[in-house]
Amino acid sequence: MTIRKILAYPHPILRQQAEPVTIFDDELKTLVADMAETMYDAPGVGLAANQIGVTKQIVVIDLTGSDAEEKDLIILINPKITKGEGSDVDEEGCLSVLDLNAKVKRFTKIWVEAQDIDGKPMAFEAEDYYARVIQHEVDHLHGHLFIDWISSLKRSLYKKKRKKQLQAEQQHKASA
Repeated sequence: MTIRKILAYPHPILRQQAEPVTIFDDELKTLVADMAETMYDAPGVGLAANQIGVTKQIVVIDLTGSDAEEKDLIILINPKITKGEGSDVDEEGCLSVLDLNAKVKRFTKIWVEAQDIDGKPMAFEAEDYYARVIQHEVDHLHGHLFIDWISSLKRSLYKKKRKKQLQAEQQHKASA
């Protein structure tokens, strides 16, 4: 297993539509293992493949947290949210959106269809925090970030802040 670099906004791959997975082989299993290791190391509760530069429809989730002794890794290949109901506004952050947490409106209950690591179909319901995390990660697969769902003012302020951060990083590299 390898810890991969997590891409940060405004990297263009984060805005790309991920392609469906059609081959379920050892290469996929290695990629999923790398994604899980990267997510735990970050630490985070979810990671989409395009966050590590792979434009495939793969999501890993573990709500137990990186410190938990027993892990509960959930792997969703080609996930689709087929239905949603209810709504709630709660704070979200993202491993690819540095230094920002914001309140986002999401469904409180969703119905999901996906495949497991072997390509077998699965369908299930998810509620509350689990539903929120799935929606957040599936958004990544469609090139959306949680900042797309916040007010235009907050989004604009974040973009300006991020631009300044990137300029400072470039200046630091140039002077090193």
